[in-house]
Amino acid sequence: MTVKKAVGKIHLWLGLTSGLVVFIVSITGCIYAFQSEIQDLTQSYRYIEVEKKPMLPPSAIKAIVEKAVPNKVIHSVTYERPGRAAIATIYHYEPSYYYLAYVNPYSGEVLKVKNMDEDFFRIILDGHFYLWLPDAIGQPVVATATLIFLILTITGMILWWPKNKSAAKQRFSIKWNARWRRVNYDLHNVLGFYATWVLIILGVTGLVWGFQWFSKAYYYTLSGGKTQTEYYEPESATPSAATLTLQENTPAIDRIWKKIIAETPGAKTIEVHPPETEKSTIVTATTTDVDVYWKHDYRYFDQYTLNEVSVKHAFGRLESISTADKIFRMNYDIHTGGIFGFAGKLLAFFASLIAASLPVTGAYIWWGRRKKTSKAVVASETRHKKVFDEKYSVK
Repeated sequence: MTVKKAVGKIHLWLGLTSGLVVFIVSITGCIYAFQSEIQDLTQSYRYIEVEKKPMLPPSAIKAIVEKAVPNKVIHSVTYERPGRAAIATIYHYEPSYYYLAYVNPYSGEVLKVKNMDEDFFRIILDGHFYLWLPDAIGQPVVATATLIFLILTITGMILWWPKNKSAAKQRFSIKWNARWRRVNYDLHNVLGFYATWVLIILGVTGLVWGFQWFSKAYYYTLSGGKTQTEYYEPESATPSAATLTLQENTPAIDRIWKKIIAETPGAKTIEVHPPETEKSTIVTATTTDVDVYWKHDYRYFDQYTLNEVSVKHAFGRLESISTADKIFRMNYDIHTGGIFGFAGKLLAFFASLIAASLPVTGAYIWWGRRKKTSKAVVASETRHKKVFDEKYSVK
């Protein structure tokens, strides 16, 4: 068996074993590509009229949402850019629930309380990450299929590689006027070739979430041999009577919110996380670019003294983290194509669509060859029987 035949066998069996998972992960990624744009077009409660009066502070919005959705934890309050409703995230891991409350920050009117467990794009994302299975089962299955898919792209490139110049001409275009079997073959090979590098990037960035060992190796490579500091939230100091009295008069989250507004006048969104325990800090996130997530500036404040607390992990002040941390934080934006704006999302969309088609066209190639082989065997047996009958005059 030649090397290329061996590679073909590997490509075939890995493709058949992972095809269904690859198809689901790819088609859900394709659907999710423009989720933010679609939601902006279809969800009118995201928008408000800009008014010439101060917006309500986070503590007031938190109190309003707690009345609208009682007995739930308010995870954060986010002030979007002008003309957008404020968003209160209501989230808890155990017991598990996830809601978004859209609030007019001028009047305090609750425009919409949305159960994210019933949201279409949330369901699509659940399929993309877990195949709609329990996390402990679906996540490793998806990660393994993603790793297999990376191997498939490499073996596919080896199989695609032409033997000579004359063969090369046929590898870059689809022969649309040929029989369907040939068109299907070209769709698999030609589209797979053109999408290869984008699919490799999507696969690598997906594996950063899929396997801890891959994530650590990825960061190790980016940083030139350093180990990444895992995320942690710093703790607040023990409160004194003076600081407690101060916060009774002016809620700490409101004071921090005003501080962030004053210090980041160019921010398009300001997110404030109220402390959930006595030791928690007040966490803020601001950004000047709403199209990507990696540019968020994260800050942590002692909930009693209001002093800023520094952190050593990647999710801290953008100006203080390393280049490796910045690239690591870009992972989501690279994976979705958002790092390159609308054009990048369009590229990710078509690459995901091609990825979803590859298991289908590949299975059809395998099935066609299987039928062809079966017919050849039957024809060979018929010829041998005929020769035997003629030789020995069997009637």
